[in-house]
Amino acid sequence: MQSSGSEVEPDVVDAVLRASRVLVSVAVRSLADAGHDVTLPQYRALVVLASRGPRRPTELADALAVHPSTITRLCDRLVARRLVRRAASTQSRREVVITLMPSGKRLVDAVTARRRAEISDIVARIPLPERATMVRALHALGDAAGEPADASWFTGADP
Repeated sequence: MQSSGSEVEPDVVDAVLRASRVLVSVAVRSLADAGHDVTLPQYRALVVLASRGPRRPTELADALAVHPSTITRLCDRLVARRLVRRAASTQSRREVVITLMPSGKRLVDAVTARRRAEISDIVARIPLPERATMVRALHALGDAAGEPADASWFTGADP
């Protein structure tokens, strides 16, 4: 984790932590409602593949900030559920690439739709004048974390 060298006010950190609890709760409920036996870390891997396209296991591990052996086990489970597939890279047969399967894309889309609906209900309770400030702040948070905006997600053809 990198720091800009300046101290962050505790009330900013507290506000982001509070918001993260809300968003994690929404994510957990949305994933549970999808009816798949997929954990949050597995779902996050699906989101990375949906947003950034096919990845080598080491790239996926880096994106999720986990050890490569964790990705191997995680992908084994996702392959068994037919949500992702492993294939030899087109550049090198010795290299493996993890690709989101159409069923994995459908799961990400379904969970995202559930999350979008619940977040919309929550945002509707925020006073209108505060929403523009919230949008700017949340975009800044996403940018600082390196999270791609939905509009820039990978749009390659499904396998």
